[in-house]
Amino acid sequence: MSDTSLNIYLAQLNLTVGDIKGNTKKIIQSISDIESKGNADVIIFPELSISSYPPEDLLLRPAFNEYILSALDQVIAATRNIHVIIGYPVKLDDKLYNACSLINEGKIVKTYYKQHLPNYGVFDEKRYFTAGSETCLFEIKGTIAALSICEDIWVAEPIQNAASAGAKIMFNINASPYHKNKLIEREKMISDRARNSNMYVVYTNLVGGQDELVFDGNSLVVNNQGEIVFHTPQFEEGLFNVHLDIQQSKVKTKTTSSNSDLAEEENIYNALVLGVRDYVRKNKFSGALIGLSGGIDSALTLSVAVDALGAENVEVLIMPSRYTANMSNEDACLQAKWLGVNYEIISIEQPFESFLDVLKPRFKDLPGDITEENIQARCRGILLMAASNKSGKLVLTTGNKSEMAVGYATLYGDMAGGYAPLKDVWKTLVYKLALWRNTKQPVIPERVISRAPSAELRHDQIDQDSLPDYDILDSVLEQYIELDIPPEKIIKNGYDADVVYKIIRLVDINEYKRRQAAPGVRITERAFGRDRRYPITSGYIEK
Repeated sequence: MSDTSLNIYLAQLNLTVGDIKGNTKKIIQSISDIESKGNADVIIFPELSISSYPPEDLLLRPAFNEYILSALDQVIAATRNIHVIIGYPVKLDDKLYNACSLINEGKIVKTYYKQHLPNYGVFDEKRYFTAGSETCLFEIKGTIAALSICEDIWVAEPIQNAASAGAKIMFNINASPYHKNKLIEREKMISDRARNSNMYVVYTNLVGGQDELVFDGNSLVVNNQGEIVFHTPQFEEGLFNVHLDIQQSKVKTKTTSSNSDLAEEENIYNALVLGVRDYVRKNKFSGALIGLSGGIDSALTLSVAVDALGAENVEVLIMPSRYTANMSNEDACLQAKWLGVNYEIISIEQPFESFLDVLKPRFKDLPGDITEENIQARCRGILLMAASNKSGKLVLTTGNKSEMAVGYATLYGDMAGGYAPLKDVWKTLVYKLALWRNTKQPVIPERVISRAPSAELRHDQIDQDSLPDYDILDSVLEQYIELDIPPEKIIKNGYDADVVYKIIRLVDINEYKRRQAAPGVRITERAFGRDRRYPITSGYIEK
């Protein structure tokens, strides 16, 4: 290794928002581990590492920002024979900045303030931060380098300004959340920036789940020709080493394949697993509890939960009613046995009958309708929440994005729970994920995948009694919700006008349900919640 070679460690860490003490301990331990190797030049941490991302309105609390500065002092004191690049929020003259500092020999050498503050989708940085404006350069082993933060690399100007000032390498720290196809988009963008500026880019990303968001890691090193010469594993925490010789355009450490080569189903499934694991663990639940119906949604949810938490930390309640088919009970029990989870069968017939008896004077001779169906769902919700209270396990709801879009769910029934793994997963994708998971190991009975989906809340019920075929439903929903395509254009794309307007009406009138739904893993660019903010009370009708 030549004297001009840089020995760099990418600290792709799983941090927790607000856990300043825990994050700082992990950061200092990482510095200590790398310094003990004796030959490292740089360790680069993700964006806002000390607070983790996104801290949201914690940033508005004076004590929070004071605690950040105290933690930063600890990191500075722990840094000696290595250059540390780390992100944190900092308040200066009553202005808050998203900062990145270079630390060496027990002091801050340089500090950069994020210039481009994203304010779209899940991002809300202009609510908190003031934008910086200055290019930040430093020299390391004869090479001029620059600092930048996340969104700055998505804009051409910061890296071009650094190149014009003589920089040969850009260190870019990130908290870039996952959504499907994000990796391909991100890799292309960074490659273009590196090639067009004739600079190396060292890109370090956060990993882990934070409420709805999942950060996928996938940290990269790209050479000045725009070639990806190193990347870290996806969805995996670690300290990853790469040797760069900018002077001789050499990279000692290379990887053989890209995470973008993985199947879309595998990436999405892994994101769901990480999101569930971190939500349960970071919120200190003892495990997960699931109502297993024998249907595809609860089957996939159980599979994700077991992969995330281990079978010993997952429990199942099977809650049949008078309308539950024998095959549903059989398949639910079979899957629970396959996955090795504890399960219990509790019939809802007794509480259902009790509710009907209590309500009989009020209902008088009114015919049965969706009211009785919802009572069954709410009986199950009560049982699950009671079991959750006693066990300390978090109830995972099992509804998918298609159902939540059109309100095919019961408030305080099947919507009762703390986290919704499939909240951003279309029904058609649920089937694809189930099939993909079974290619690794059969964990979902084939009959669960092949039979017609049903809520089983009345005799001979199937979903398509109330909803269009899921291929049609999901296509219309995706166009309307994720792509903002107006109904007349959806109709021109080959869909029946009555069906389109029925679906759109269901979406519009069910915002009140979605607002009360549990948070869930975000895997698209337009998830319900942070991405799509519509009023509950609205007189607007799209025609």
